[in-house]
Amino acid sequence: MAKLIYFMPSSLDGYIAGDGNFDWSPPSEEVFSFMTELIRPMGTYLYGRKEYETMAVWATPEVLPGLTPPMQDFARIWQAAEKIVYSQTWQSISAPNTRLERIFDPALVREWKAQAPLDLSIAGPTLAAQAIEAGLVDEYQLFIMPALLGGGIPVLSAKVRRKLELLDERRFANGTIYLHYRSPD
Repeated sequence: MAKLIYFMPSSLDGYIAGDGNFDWSPPSEEVFSFMTELIRPMGTYLYGRKEYETMAVWATPEVLPGLTPPMQDFARIWQAAEKIVYSQTWQSISAPNTRLERIFDPALVREWKAQAPLDLSIAGPTLAAQAIEAGLVDEYQLFIMPALLGGGIPVLSAKVRRKLELLDERRFANGTIYLHYRSPD
């Protein structure tokens, strides 16, 4: 059975966005390459609408200033993966390998996990909170970035208590810390 992995960057004070701007979180090339290796074996990405809007730039990476080979590699991986976007406001989506779901259905996600040949990732704290509350998230891969936002959207907002087991940790030269936990449940 495939795992569902919550994969997100976070500020040190636990937020993913203060004012909707993500300019506080660009990873160094070292961190970016490490992130790319982590997502390489994932076959499906589950996104909330806002998180998908942030990530959609990878559909046309040539518009990014300073496009590096690691960024191009990430873009190829992202483009090849299946993407499921949850939105009640969008009427349709026309991106390759991308489909729209109206509501988060835990039973359907369980089915996907049971049938998927590759792991799934989930990104966006609102969507992830629903998956965490439904007991669907198997692992948490968080990147704690060296920044304080002072408020905003919390990276973990599920209303559950759960003990986690640390699987891995890594420090990077730019001050970023990677934490990888699993839910022993």
